[in-house]
Amino acid sequence: MPLALLALAIGAFGIGTTEFVIMGLLPEVAADFGVSVPTAGYLASGYALGVLIGSPVFAILGARMSRKRMLMALMGLFILGNLVSAVAPVFGVMLAGRVIASLAHGAFFGIGSIVAAGLVAPHRKAAAISLMFTGLTLSNVIGVPFGTLLGQQTSWRWTFAAVAALGVLGLLGVAALVPHDDPRRRPEPTASGQDRSGQGETGRGGIRGELAAFRNTQVLLAMGMTVLGFGGVFAAITYIAPMMTDGAGYASSSVTWLLALFGAGMVAGNLVGGRFADRALMPMLCTALTALALTLGLFTFTAYDKIAAAVTLALIGAFGFATVPPLQKRVLDQTAQAPTLASAVNIGAFNLGNALAAWLGGLVLHAGLPVTAPNWVGALLALSALALAVTSALLERRGTAGGGPAGGGPAGGGRARGAAGRVVSGHAPAEVRRPVGAAD
Repeated sequence: MPLALLALAIGAFGIGTTEFVIMGLLPEVAADFGVSVPTAGYLASGYALGVLIGSPVFAILGARMSRKRMLMALMGLFILGNLVSAVAPVFGVMLAGRVIASLAHGAFFGIGSIVAAGLVAPHRKAAAISLMFTGLTLSNVIGVPFGTLLGQQTSWRWTFAAVAALGVLGLLGVAALVPHDDPRRRPEPTASGQDRSGQGETGRGGIRGELAAFRNTQVLLAMGMTVLGFGGVFAAITYIAPMMTDGAGYASSSVTWLLALFGAGMVAGNLVGGRFADRALMPMLCTALTALALTLGLFTFTAYDKIAAAVTLALIGAFGFATVPPLQKRVLDQTAQAPTLASAVNIGAFNLGNALAAWLGGLVLHAGLPVTAPNWVGALLALSALALAVTSALLERRGTAGGGPAGGGPAGGGRARGAAGRVVSGHAPAEVRRPVGAAD
């Protein structure tokens, strides 16, 4: 494993911890600032909104920058946001700190995915992406429980100070281990997203080319799968506390280790998804989404039994995160010549799914339905993602998704002209495919 992947995983660990630890500290933060718990919940929704805004903005700003320097700048922004949160004198400043930290989230994972994929051979890209995301999944097993415990035993401010320290460690790791890249040597896409040179060695990727990626039908389908599939997970997880206490009969103090169990499932699913996505991406994705939909539907019944609920919770984490490496690699494959913006926006799509699912889950609960009703919402969202995956696979098989801006470029399953002038199907020849983000 390249050591640069370790640096990216450390940064991902810090980002994952600060995103999710607020869920366990809402009562303490609310009491400290004298606001209600629902008001304190804006710290979670504000973070999600910041991710959605920051993902495209910083991806565009960094399109002509060295990816290493951009990653370092993003970690600096993350550190600043957490320090602001740690010393915030009033709730508004705390909210501002959360938003500042969140602005780095999407672009870091988006650009980090490109860098991770460029560090390894083409047939190991999904595995490399999954190793970076292992930092995010481990944050739910280690960072969030310990951060919650630290905040409850001392002060929530120490939790955010500790997360800022993790950011410093990630910044130093990126500075020391991630290889330099020259943005002037990236492929220069045309308005249709194609590489001008045909060699993938020269030119500069511009904003126009980055935006052209969104004319690719397969890219849009992949992002739709991201929103709906991961939204299915968070329709259930957002309301896990009342489900586990009112449904399964757990004590409130048990929710922390139950979330750690969910995180353990995320770790396993992420690694399995990365391993098998390199072998058969779309079959892996369809299998994971099918299993996720079935498990979420099953959770409606198992949530009333302690042991069955715990097992099902771990499976939701596993099947849900098994979709992450294939979805991220799918976007990178479809935007090989201009991946930065699309990769970052796809990370924002995960958060859009979180927010959408939390809102829909809240609607069914406010309607007076049982505490397990959000699981049905999650199952329907996962089934919708599966329908998009099947559509994507059928379009690719029939060849209707390639051969033009509306359907996508060479990676979209259409026909592409190689450097030697011959026409090839599906992907460019190996000799003209250079790992995106690799060091020069």
